[in-house]
Amino acid sequence: MTTEAPNFIDELLADVEKQETQQTAAYYDLLILEIAKLEEEIAHNFMESDKEVAIIKEWALKKNAALNERSQLLRLKLEDYIRIEGKKTMDLPHGTLKIRKSPDKIEITDMQIFLKNARAEMLSVVPEQVKPDLNKIKAFMKVSNKIPDGISVVEGKEEFKLTLRSQTKEE
Repeated sequence: MTTEAPNFIDELLADVEKQETQQTAAYYDLLILEIAKLEEEIAHNFMESDKEVAIIKEWALKKNAALNERSQLLRLKLEDYIRIEGKKTMDLPHGTLKIRKSPDKIEITDMQIFLKNARAEMLSVVPEQVKPDLNKIKAFMKVSNKIPDGISVVEGKEEFKLTLRSQTKEE
């Protein structure tokens, strides 16, 4: 009988250890399940926040489009006003109105014709490359009042600018 008692206790102890190992494994498996659920919830929260951000951006774009349209209309009224007054600059308490002409632009319409008739002062020679020098061409045209062959002049246009007193940038 003494030999069976330790055997029974050993079996009982082994059985309990086996159950404890299974319970420990089950516990850690539940932890893994919980982590998976938390990560899924985190991903869902990020997706929801992205949707909310998109909705807010769309609202801001619509709101600002209307405001921008109103601002452009008011700028056109200001431009009409300064043109009717016939002035180039008007200094008002909340800002300055300006009409300025941008400089004329030179365009090379036909490089071959231009290079054939161009004077040396109109070119910049970089080793193995000859390029037109637009500033020198402009200077030549001012002095001679002639437009070289292969060149077209794009006349600068008048632009309206508004400078607000509360801001220093020109628009």
